[in-house]
Amino acid sequence: MGRLTTHVLDAAHGCPGSALKVDLYRVEGTELVLVAQQLTNADGRCDAPLLEGDSYVSGVYQLQFHVGDYYRRRGVTLPEPAFLDVVVLRVGIDADQAHYHVPLLVSPYSYSTYRGS
Repeated sequence: MGRLTTHVLDAAHGCPGSALKVDLYRVEGTELVLVAQQLTNADGRCDAPLLEGDSYVSGVYQLQFHVGDYYRRRGVTLPEPAFLDVVVLRVGIDADQAHYHVPLLVSPYSYSTYRGS
């Protein structure tokens, strides 16, 4: 069975992005349907896949990483409004593929992502 996983690396502090809220939505036309919400663990990873089993179907999904809240909790002074508050990534998933891993490398002013393994 396939699965969608993620992890967050805090490039500004050189550590995992722990206790960072991640939301996963399925994009259905102009609507977003909430599929999962998790907090990253001490290693910056979600404890369970965001998507797996019967819910792992082909389609377009939107990941939302709440990085502004994460940096505020770390005591980082951000401008208001924050330059990066919620990082939004839309990814297409082909259910024939066994595993999609979407890492996020983030700082208060930049981010990078790729399809990991």
